Amino acid sequence: MPTIEIDFDVFKALTARRPSEAVSENDVLRQLLHLPAKAQEISTVPSPTAGGDWMTKGVRFPVGTEFRANFKGQTYLARVEDGALVWNGKRFDSPSAPAVEIAGHAQNGWNFWECRLPGQTRWTSIKTLRDLRQ
Repeated sequence: MPTIEIDFDVFKALTARRPSEAVSENDVLRQLLHLPAKAQEISTVPSPTAGGDWMTKGVRFPVGTEFRANFKGQTYLARVEDGALVWNGKRFDSPSAPAVEIAGHAQNGWNFWECRLPGQTRWTSIKTLRDLRQ
């Protein structure tokens, strides 16, 4: 299957146009280009919890998305793998859980982390992405 590169603003706009998780970015593009809906086929796209993207609070982070946090002068890195956020070899279902482990006390992970989507060079606060979904 061919792939295309899009910038972060295009990704945000596509994501914002998805009315539900059942509607893919491809479905949105087909609608915008006035193409007929694609015939239903057996899905070969990994589900968010089975080897692919990570979905949390309505925000989809593609597999390979990098996370970064600076806390008390140290930089911490995590990555989206197999439908979860992976930090220090452990899988997490929320951005707050690894933030709490790093800080040693309660943390709002949405304020703690920033991310860089695959193929991008710019880091963005993950809170910004969540706010766009609301």
